[in-house]
Amino acid sequence: MRPATQGTLPALVPDLSGKFNPSDATPWTILFVLTLITLLPALVMAVTPLVRLMVVFHFLRQALGTQTAPSNPTLLGLGLVMTWFLMQPVLIQVDRQAVSPYRQGLVTGWDAIDRGAVPVKAYLLRYAREKDLALFTSAAQLGRPGRPEDLPMQVVVPAYMLSELKAGFTIGAVLYLPFLLIDMVTAAVTTSIGMFQLPPVVVSTPLKILLFVMVDGWNLVAGSLLKSF
Repeated sequence: MRPATQGTLPALVPDLSGKFNPSDATPWTILFVLTLITLLPALVMAVTPLVRLMVVFHFLRQALGTQTAPSNPTLLGLGLVMTWFLMQPVLIQVDRQAVSPYRQGLVTGWDAIDRGAVPVKAYLLRYAREKDLALFTSAAQLGRPGRPEDLPMQVVVPAYMLSELKAGFTIGAVLYLPFLLIDMVTAAVTTSIGMFQLPPVVVSTPLKILLFVMVDGWNLVAGSLLKSF
């Protein structure tokens, strides 16, 4: 067996100089990306307005009585597009402060995460109620911070989600009332004229859909949701 020649020896000997080899970070980058993709749906629901939008859309569909129209993928697509529209200023700040420096090699991955969390936390604190922040601060047994920005993300994120759920239920309840009034009037009319064999929902559903279309309901709902942020 021929011994290795001098020209092939450097390729077989590992680099012991202590310098960082970019190829060594490739497996960790792949692991980080795969983990991020797995957690992406939960992250989108936790730190974006998608929670409020989906709650309001659910209440709207229940109030109309259409059950499956619009379908869940349609509402989810509309919610994601509106979420991207609302979060665009935050995403621009994250790209400017964290993503671009990381691509240029100016900061490490952990530094990029810390920098990117600053505008996201500022957005979450803008809509998180003080009552919800106090709840999770007390549950985490943390001292009263000097300013809200000093709170950790594990306190800010659940407080933001509770605040968004409350806002979504509030908007949905107000949205539900006009359609509930139509149901009550329809039930009273059908009962008074003796139409016991015909369920009131069969009559009220077309009336609610017609009213919703006449007032351009989707435009009003989308406009109200955008103005609530």
